[in-house]
Amino acid sequence: MFCLFLAPFRFVLLIFTCLMTFGSYYCYDMPSKIDGNPPPDGTVINGTDCIKGLGLTQIEFNLLYSIYAWTNAVIVLLAGILIDKLGNGVGALLFSSMCLIGVSTFASGLYLQGTKAMFPIMLLGRILFGSGNGSLTIVQNRICAIWFTGKELAFAFGVSLAFSRLGSVMNFFLTEEFEEKYGLQITLWGGSILCGFGVLCAITATTLDYTGIKLLNRKAEMEAQSKRMRVTDIKFFGSSYWLLAMTLMFFYNGVFPFVSDASDFIETNYAETFKFGPKTSAYIAGAVYDVSMVLGPFMGAIVDQFGKRGYLSLICALSCIPVFGLLSFAPSVHPIISTLWLGLNYSIAAASLWPSVPLIVNQGCVGTAMGLMTTIQMIGIGICNLIVGKILDMKSEHRWKYMMIFMLGNTLACVVFAVLLNINDFRKVRW
Repeated sequence: MFCLFLAPFRFVLLIFTCLMTFGSYYCYDMPSKIDGNPPPDGTVINGTDCIKGLGLTQIEFNLLYSIYAWTNAVIVLLAGILIDKLGNGVGALLFSSMCLIGVSTFASGLYLQGTKAMFPIMLLGRILFGSGNGSLTIVQNRICAIWFTGKELAFAFGVSLAFSRLGSVMNFFLTEEFEEKYGLQITLWGGSILCGFGVLCAITATTLDYTGIKLLNRKAEMEAQSKRMRVTDIKFFGSSYWLLAMTLMFFYNGVFPFVSDASDFIETNYAETFKFGPKTSAYIAGAVYDVSMVLGPFMGAIVDQFGKRGYLSLICALSCIPVFGLLSFAPSVHPIISTLWLGLNYSIAAASLWPSVPLIVNQGCVGTAMGLMTTIQMIGIGICNLIVGKILDMKSEHRWKYMMIFMLGNTLACVVFAVLLNINDFRKVRW
């Protein structure tokens, strides 16, 4: 009878675990939607054309994303160690609260619009938000690893991806219209409300997790803590882990920095051929998340059934080469082809790469391993966002093409590490 209870219990827990990050992923890309209209007076800041509605240059705009990534890079490793030592509940409540505080601080910065203090306050909000969101994702992944390892692990990760991307997709579709109807201030505070909902879901997930462990006579907890994690144990992570981390970093370097600027890129570079407006451009850019939202669980189920994660990582990397090739050198090809294509590869990568981590490290080290891998990922994304900001602040008419070539370079690096990962996998036990 208890087994009959356990199966649905795991999926109820999964739903609330996924909802913890729904609001934070909605808020992650809000700057790209609330800050996309040029000011009517052609403002100039520090000698640079102000192309953003809040009076931000391209460098300042991309810095909002870079500071998020850099904060993640510093915090998530410590967060992973903390979660491994103190448990999921402490991490869920702490980091969901930090997301709420960060988004609220960002929204408060708008009250200082027109002053020099606005941008620093918004940066502070992104720092706090970055401290919470990446760490909260680690809690989410750790819960999935404890409750779904050996069962439907990749499927659980795929469902988590779907819920997270649902937040991103809703941001692409709703934020701009909501802002036009209710104003920017209410829009930003609406993001805070969604993060508050995430805190409530974190409380519920924590309660369910604790209840389930108690009903299992702490079996799941004992399995998770079968090896107490110490920082020095990182040196025991094998070559598969490090090659997987580099493969994942370079893959994500070609996704998130692109999506952050994709709407402006599409509107600027395809205006003459297809005459896209801001909304249409945003919808096309959002197709990356649309596809991953729909296909994430299905790809996860396929990976659970057939495995071959190393091969899939290589296929994803190779398949991304035409995406940025078309965007760089084929402006006559409709961009929806590239964004849908990238979304498909993102779905496969997310279902095959991240769920591999619990399979190649000790169960008691999952939080730390996830945190370290996220640190590596965020270092890469942070550097990429800074480089992209520099490229887009150039006066050259080919600046967007240079950006796409830079994305293509990251994809080629991903191919190299995916090949090395498969060679290493071939020499060892397949995972």
